[in-house]
Amino acid sequence: MNVAIIGLGLMGGSLALSLKHLDFITTIVGCDHNEQHKKDALKLNLVDKIVEFEEVKKCDVIFLAIPVNGIISALKNLTDVPQTTTIIDLGSTKELIVSSVPAGLRKNFVAAHPMTGTENFGPYAAIEGLYDGKVVVLCDLEESGVLQSSVAKKIFKALGMKKYFMKAHEHDRHAAFISHMPHAISYSLANSVMNQENKYNILALAAGGFRSMSRLAKSSPNMWEDIFKQNKSNVLEAIELFEHELSRLKKSIKDEDWESVNKMMADGHRLHDILD
Repeated sequence: MNVAIIGLGLMGGSLALSLKHLDFITTIVGCDHNEQHKKDALKLNLVDKIVEFEEVKKCDVIFLAIPVNGIISALKNLTDVPQTTTIIDLGSTKELIVSSVPAGLRKNFVAAHPMTGTENFGPYAAIEGLYDGKVVVLCDLEESGVLQSSVAKKIFKALGMKKYFMKAHEHDRHAAFISHMPHAISYSLANSVMNQENKYNILALAAGGFRSMSRLAKSSPNMWEDIFKQNKSNVLEAIELFEHELSRLKKSIKDEDWESVNKMMADGHRLHDILD
């Protein structure tokens, strides 16, 4: 298979590094609107060569590792690919993308979200093994072509990923709770401290807990602005439910109801019985 990756940042660059180890992948080409990203991707040997957008249409598989609005725009310009081409997006929200796929391209398209990443971005953020052992969610796969479904499953299996299947709207609601809301909280936590403390105090006092919770605030504001826009209703619901839980804890502390405080923390502690 010849593979093209549109978007050579963390997700696309890491994907390229992993695909290089698959014996059924012959060449990997890259495409990016950012000129520096193109230069960096070649310098880092992420891809075999850089191509223009029209050239990616010659590849057997096209990965869209770009923000959601870019994915939607790219799909509109890929309507003339061969029927055998597989197009796989890696967007963080799915319902808007799936609903925007041109009708004639739907069989070519596979909606995927690898549940992995870091707070860093750009080609230099690429990590070999980023996808190993991680979950990939495949949405509305029954609408994809038989060939395209098979190709996507083969690649993700070869990458060592665990496949889950669900509807796009289900994915977006789940993602709001386990990914999008935590980012919103992390940005808010960082701002609440920045508005109270000077940077020297933060550096002096910030320990593991604060660093862990604020780490996500290093993520790209532009990318996360788009995600919040695209998944607005689900993100708002998740934030409101979080606010409710935080208000309960706040009230119990204020009322010195330490038994309730302890129970709430114990209830939350049980989450790691599932995650660990």
